[in-house]
Amino acid sequence: MGRAEWSEVTIQELSLRLPNRPGQLASVLRRLAQERINIAAVSVDSTRSQGRVRLVVSDPVRALEVLRDAEFPVEARELITISLEDRPGSLLQALDVLAKGRVNILSITLLVTRERARVLVALSVNNLPKGRRLLTEGGFLSHESARRLTNADLLGVTPSISSESVGMLL
Repeated sequence: MGRAEWSEVTIQELSLRLPNRPGQLASVLRRLAQERINIAAVSVDSTRSQGRVRLVVSDPVRALEVLRDAEFPVEARELITISLEDRPGSLLQALDVLAKGRVNILSITLLVTRERARVLVALSVNNLPKGRRLLTEGGFLSHESARRLTNADLLGVTPSISSESVGMLL
């Protein structure tokens, strides 16, 4: 499949900085579970003293409110999500377009589906409008074929992920 067939979806990501101590992540996830907010993707990395958590959840607006009310330092940002061919180098092509346009990647989240040899990749960039423009001009996003999804829609896709791919989400 050619680049012109790649389409964009809109996903919101929550980002938190937490002390790197036992139970901190569990505390965040407990608050979300209590509010029946489902998690589609999570990424955690840490240093000795601090952890960074990135979440894609079913209801980012409500999750943001719940976490702020609990005094967690949380922020939300929109991601550019593209559907790529599941083959070596397809992500590299999109990243090259952004690099040549001097758009910096802040984070990448693989929202793996493996359906029809495609993979969803969500990108956080330092300049969202410019990133969208460059990816559109590069043939990675198409206004005609763009299908807007919300975080809740993404959770509807998640059950079709094969069990061997689930580890990539976690």
